[in-house]
Amino acid sequence: MIPGARLVADIGGTHARFALLDERGLPERVRVLAVADYAGPVEAVQAYLHEFGSPPLRAAALALAAPVHADVIRMTNADWVFVRADIMARLGLAQLLLLNDFAALALSLPHLAAADLRQVGGGTAVALAPKAVLGPGTGLGVSGVFYARGRWLALTGEGGHCSLAPGDRREAEILALAWREFAHVSAERLLSGSGLPLLYRLVGEVDGWSGEPLATPEIVARAVSGDDPRCRAVIDTLCAMLGAMAGNLALTLGAQGGVYVGGGIIPRLGDLFDRSAFRTRFEAKGRFASYLVAIPTYVMLCPTPALLGSAHALADSEGCP
Repeated sequence: MIPGARLVADIGGTHARFALLDERGLPERVRVLAVADYAGPVEAVQAYLHEFGSPPLRAAALALAAPVHADVIRMTNADWVFVRADIMARLGLAQLLLLNDFAALALSLPHLAAADLRQVGGGTAVALAPKAVLGPGTGLGVSGVFYARGRWLALTGEGGHCSLAPGDRREAEILALAWREFAHVSAERLLSGSGLPLLYRLVGEVDGWSGEPLATPEIVARAVSGDDPRCRAVIDTLCAMLGAMAGNLALTLGAQGGVYVGGGIIPRLGDLFDRSAFRTRFEAKGRFASYLVAIPTYVMLCPTPALLGSAHALADSEGCP
């Protein structure tokens, strides 16, 4: 065995999660750090490793909420800008794998246990069929996996930045207001942690109420507690529009292996999400409604799926000649 530890990370716009891999290649010693507390990924990795005596690294896989195809990486919803060669040099790595965070999330899907999932609605997954994943965190991630030549392969894209479409007259009014402020209204603009305060304001304008500006955690907490019907209406709107988007994704990828909802917001909603219009809107695709009815949808309950997906990606890359 080549000496040196292997590290995996899931770095979003707000939080960075780190883990070392055990002898089986699974994440352990998981810690969560605030992205805003560090100048970049090297400083965050070094702070994490310091807790364990700063063991030397030989390999790392970093899942990032950003496009990862260029040499210079710019986080979409954070201030970090960095160069992959600089990370390798400063951390002394022999191997560095950079993944889109939702591609890493997608790679975890074939390895999740039943206890890591909660099914919402009906449908039965088809073995080895494509699987799709999406979810609002600070931003809105989208990906999927398909099985080919004995391996699960992830799709890397930026589907959260596709144009958002309304599903009824009320949503069209919400989008019309958003279009006054933005030339392009992506799904992430409204269906994300960073977008939820904007959605709150627009829903209030369309529904005829106004309220004090609220941050995302407060909107979610008030909706879940049932104390604020206005916040409940905002979350219901988010779930409905996310359901329509999930149905589009299922049709696009032929995701008969299921559609999985992750990110930091939806798992916190509990049965509020299950009782929302998400599944109804997921299936509402006209002549292809029966196609969607057969596809299961799940909420991901595993707290660190992107670390698991990154671990499998790293193992796969190390096994390549």
